[in-house]
Amino acid sequence: MSTPASAQPKIIVLDDDPTGSQTVHSCLLLLKWDVDTLMLGLKDESPIFFVLTNTRSLTPSEAAAVTSEVCDNLKQALARTGVSNFLLVSRSDSTLRGHYPIETDAIAQHLGPFDAHFLTPEFFEGGRVTIDSTHYIKTGEQLVATHDTEFAKDSVFGYSTSYLPDYVEEKTNGKIPANQVERFLLKDIRQGTFDQLMTLNNNVCVAVDGEQQSDLDHLSKDLTAAAGQGKKFLFRSAASLLTSLANLPTQPTSPEAMSQITRSGAGAIIIGSHVQKTTQQLEQLLKVPGIVGLEIDVNRLKDTLDVGHEGQLQEILQQIEEIHAQGKTPAVYTSREELTFADAQTRLAFGQAVSALLMEIVRSLPNDLGFLISKGGITSNDTLSTGLSLTFARLLGQIVPGVSVVTTEADHPQFPHLPVVLFPGNVGDEKALALAYQRLANP
Repeated sequence: MSTPASAQPKIIVLDDDPTGSQTVHSCLLLLKWDVDTLMLGLKDESPIFFVLTNTRSLTPSEAAAVTSEVCDNLKQALARTGVSNFLLVSRSDSTLRGHYPIETDAIAQHLGPFDAHFLTPEFFEGGRVTIDSTHYIKTGEQLVATHDTEFAKDSVFGYSTSYLPDYVEEKTNGKIPANQVERFLLKDIRQGTFDQLMTLNNNVCVAVDGEQQSDLDHLSKDLTAAAGQGKKFLFRSAASLLTSLANLPTQPTSPEAMSQITRSGAGAIIIGSHVQKTTQQLEQLLKVPGIVGLEIDVNRLKDTLDVGHEGQLQEILQQIEEIHAQGKTPAVYTSREELTFADAQTRLAFGQAVSALLMEIVRSLPNDLGFLISKGGITSNDTLSTGLSLTFARLLGQIVPGVSVVTTEADHPQFPHLPVVLFPGNVGDEKALALAYQRLANP
C-alpha cells in the first residue's frame, strides 16, 4: 500500500534540556508551561515548538510531576486552540540517558492512549546511529556501542546495554520484556513502514533503526500519514527525528554569518559540562586569542555547600569585569574532575548548587555583553530560565552542527537582542567550541 498524503501535524516537544532543538530553526523554545504560554507555541507559524522542562536535572518523582503538569496544561491549550493534528515527542539526551520510562508513562497517562511509543535515539550530527536495534557512536569509520562509552556509566542514568529491546526491559524493570519490543530495522524503514504503523496498538514500544537522515525522512513520511489516518503516536527521541518531522527549509542566517547578530565582539562563555569532549574543547578554546579562562573550583564549592559560595562568586565577578573592560571574553568553567557522591540524589543536589552559582554569574554579567555561550545541557536550560529569566526564546538556527543559537526579546530588561548559544556537552569535534566563539566574535 502506498503512503497517503497528509497535512503537517503540529510537533510538540517536551525537552529534558534545551539542546533537543539542535537540528531545527525558526521556532519557539518555551521556558514556562502555563496554558497561555503553551498556546503561544500552538499558534506559532512554525510546525514545531519546544517546552523546556529541564527534567534531566530533577529526581524521578520531580520529573514525573513536571511532565504531568505540562501535559495537563497542554490538554487545555489544545482544546482552546482547536489543534487536533499533533505529534508528541519526549526529547532526551541522545546517548540513552534520562528519565525513561517515567516521562513517556506520564505523557501516556495524561494525554493518551497512544497506539505506540517509539525509541528513536539517532542524532547523526553527533555520530549517533542505530543498526540492528543497537545504538552506536560513530567516530570516523569506527562504531562503538554506547554501553561501552562514558555515557553508560553515568551515576544517575547509567545502563548496561545499548541493544534497545534489552535497554527497554532494563529501564522498565521487566514491565516491557525485550521480546515485546517491535523492531523497525533499516530494511523495513527503507521499504516503507506505513502498513506496519497502521497495525500498532496498545502503546507498544518500537525500537527504530537509523543510519542516515534519509532513513528518518522515510519513516517520518509514513508516521505523518498514519497520524493523518487517526493513529496516535508518542516518541522518546533524540534530535534527528525532529529534523525529518518538521521538514524545514534552510535556516535564514548561515552559521558563518552569525557575527551579524552579535551586539559586540566581547561576550562570555559559561561551561558547566564535565564530559571528556567538553574538556577537550575547552583546552582548544583557551588557546584562542581574546579568550581568558576562569576556573571555578568545585571542590571548594563542595566544601562550602552549607555556608554558601558568596566569596568565590565575588572573586569571579571582579575578574569578569576586568576581562570585559579589556574587550576580551571570559570563559568561566567548572574544574574538570567529576566528584563522587554517596548517592544519586546527593549528586543531583550538588549539581543544582553548582548551577545556582553559575546562574548568579550570568545575572551579573555586564549589560553591554555582545553574546553568551552556554556549554552543557542543564547549564543551558538554567541559563535561559533562571539566568536570563525568559518565558520563551526564538531559535535562529545552528552555529555549528548540533549547536543552536537563540536570541532574547527586544524588551528584555537586561540583555535585549542577546544571542545565546546552547552548546551540548558531547557535541562537535575538539575545535567546535572555539569555532562557535570565533564565528560570533569576528566580523
